[in-house]
Amino acid sequence: MPEGPEIDTDAVRDSIHEAHSNPFMKRVALTTAMLAALGAVAALRAGDTVNEALVLKTEAGRFQAEASDQWAFYQAKGIKGHVEEASRAAWQAAGKTPPSGIDAAIQRYTSEQKEIEKAAHEKEHERDVASMKADQLLAHHHHFASSVAFVQVAIALGAVAALTQNRLIWFGSLGLGIVGATLFAITFLQ
Repeated sequence: MPEGPEIDTDAVRDSIHEAHSNPFMKRVALTTAMLAALGAVAALRAGDTVNEALVLKTEAGRFQAEASDQWAFYQAKGIKGHVEEASRAAWQAAGKTPPSGIDAAIQRYTSEQKEIEKAAHEKEHERDVASMKADQLLAHHHHFASSVAFVQVAIALGAVAALTQNRLIWFGSLGLGIVGATLFAITFLQ
């Protein structure tokens, strides 16, 4: 009874040895490994930049809420000032002298409004700065993500080049890898 199909282990060993000694395959493997490392770094940078942008956008939203609170406070002081002015007008319409505290209250509310307006503008400025930084980070994120896409396609072409042992496909892989690496480098250095 046969023990199973016989495999020519010498032929398999020769085939493996031949693949290991093929300089083209070594080059494809090396460039693909380098592209994979670059892709990993670019993906990390893409993730980092989008996370930073989200934090800044959240901070910008908080500054907007604080500015809105200041504007509401500003309006409240304005309403109080108008109530005091209406009270003064009522006293004058009745032909009487308004109490002395009315003019002081009107001036105080006007002064407080100026301080509140300044604080609201500062919060709006902080909001704008945070939002602008977030927008810049999102632009960097998109460039890093594009770099990752080019590198991933280059890796896939490298695998196809290895399977088909086609140099033209490998050159395409190298070209796309260079585009991805260049985009990564330009974005990283900005």
